[in-house]
Amino acid sequence: MADFLELTVDKFIFKTAADRLYSRDGVWVLEENGRVRVGITDYEQQRNGDVAFVHLKPEGTNLAIGDEFAEIETIKATVSFASPLAGRILETNGSLGPSPEIVNQEPYAGGWIALIEPSDWPESRKTLLDAAAYQALVKTQAEEELQA
Repeated sequence: MADFLELTVDKFIFKTAADRLYSRDGVWVLEENGRVRVGITDYEQQRNGDVAFVHLKPEGTNLAIGDEFAEIETIKATVSFASPLAGRILETNGSLGPSPEIVNQEPYAGGWIALIEPSDWPESRKTLLDAAAYQALVKTQAEEELQA
């Protein structure tokens, strides 16, 4: 299990898994034997509220960086997530159909969204943030939202 960095902003506590990389849009990325597992961060799931539905691109879908790979529907909003890497979706998390709340309960474990075979992982990872840099971004975003 991953170690976590924790950030408290007002009454909210946000966890960031230390063993992953992150897009600026709140997608986490974990390299596993040449493949990459992706999901949404604790901050994103808290910010958007209770997940009611998860819509996933089908297995076999080819993605370019920035292509939508998942959409979540919550009480607050419908949010699309852009792929932080180019590649092909090998597997999607079938548990999310009947139990979308797993995204809220376990964003870094059982709530993963897709397993992707990257087409150029070394190039894609250059655009991603480490856990500390992502947490600094979350701190800025959360504080701005509180002031709005």
